[in-house]
Amino acid sequence: MPTFWLVLALIALSVAGFFLGRNRALVSAGGNSKDLHSLPSYYGHNVALSALVPALALLAIWLLVQPMIIDQRVSSMIPEETISEGSTIGLVMSDVRRVAEGLDLAVAEGAMTQEQARNLRSEFSDVRGRLGEIGVALGADVRPEVLRAAQTYRTLSNTGNIAMTVMVALVALGGFGWSYGRTHKDFRARNVVEQGILALLILAASLAILTTIGIVLSMLFETRNFFSLHSWTDFFFGGTWAPNFRGDSDLSILPLLWGTLYISVIALLVAVPIGLFAAIYLSEYASKTTRSFAKPLLEILAGIPTIVYGLFALLTVGPALVRFFGQGENGILGVEWMSGATSVLTAGVVMGIMLIPFVSSLSDDIINAVPQAMRDGSLGLGATRSETVRQVVMPAALPGIVGAVLLAASRAIGETMIVVMGAGAIAKFSLNPLDSMTTITTRIVSQLTGDTDFASPETLVAFALGLTLFVLTLGLNVLALYIVRKYREQYD
Repeated sequence: MPTFWLVLALIALSVAGFFLGRNRALVSAGGNSKDLHSLPSYYGHNVALSALVPALALLAIWLLVQPMIIDQRVSSMIPEETISEGSTIGLVMSDVRRVAEGLDLAVAEGAMTQEQARNLRSEFSDVRGRLGEIGVALGADVRPEVLRAAQTYRTLSNTGNIAMTVMVALVALGGFGWSYGRTHKDFRARNVVEQGILALLILAASLAILTTIGIVLSMLFETRNFFSLHSWTDFFFGGTWAPNFRGDSDLSILPLLWGTLYISVIALLVAVPIGLFAAIYLSEYASKTTRSFAKPLLEILAGIPTIVYGLFALLTVGPALVRFFGQGENGILGVEWMSGATSVLTAGVVMGIMLIPFVSSLSDDIINAVPQAMRDGSLGLGATRSETVRQVVMPAALPGIVGAVLLAASRAIGETMIVVMGAGAIAKFSLNPLDSMTTITTRIVSQLTGDTDFASPETLVAFALGLTLFVLTLGLNVLALYIVRKYREQYD
């Protein structure tokens, strides 16, 4: 049974369990809900949760574990000598899965029967011709060992799916029968349901924490593998980034870190003044009508996908800067300082525009948190509105504003699509904002794009870059929280 229909069946069983459990409790109390220990709905929720939650948990675990077990078993069938030079077992397994999916589609479309699929090796050429009729491409050169592995993969997947359906159904029915049998008027259903909900909430919080730990550990292990193949001194203290998948690579993070920080600084120079002034106007000067209209329009910028910002940088901002700085005698300035549309300034300006609502929203909330009594007291002493803002409101809100700026900086450092499309791909040290540069996130994307071999330092370096970026942004976030908590004013 497909997973979608299995989930729908579990939901239907849960809904039926709710009504049946509720009715059973009322029947045991003679129809008088006052004789029940808990409200009737708690009895229904107990049966529904008992039927649904364990079955869904088993389904999720099964869907995670089954592919790993099948991949391990099938990959052991492929002889090492059949893996061509430049290929990896991961690439071969990709071919195996692709062929297995083609076989499933061919059977589903009627291009061949189950018996023909099982006998695929003996009639491979005939089957490939019929597969072509329905547009299923198994590839130009599918080797016999890949075909055998694909057949095994398909068989194991089908067997696993059948076993998954049976086991999940048994667990759901078992939970349903067990909870339904316990349902009677003296059963403490409310206590059980509330404890179950508490357990689910704790599980949700634990999953978030465990996911973070898992991400960090995965990067740590792969980073350890990288440093076992490449010198850590070259990574942290070298001056050149020149990956070469044939060996002898220079993989220093410093040029990438310089480009990342340079672009982030330009972005903050754009976002912080504009965002802060916008927050001051909206919180201190704008009328309620203007604020209700302008604030949502400003925050629309936060909902624009970063790929759209990247296109804006590549097609609008970059060419505009080229017309201003890079057209030679025909340009506005009459000089040619900029050779292409991609540059640090292009990415920094567009990233700054993206960060404006981030800075303005946080600063606006912080400024509004300053008590109105402080403003009234300043105005009552004869200060003007601007003097009140400069000498009373802003000093009181400054720690929170600094924290907002640091959070915006961590957001800028982790940005990818804008710098991929607007900054270029050259790793170097330069103070010229009109030069093309690259960042850590851009190089991570580049190193993990295409057919990658996770045994080479040129690929594993992406995890070292990611871990360094994680530590950098985590440090900024911790610093922001420290400043906010240490220096914020406490008001009654």
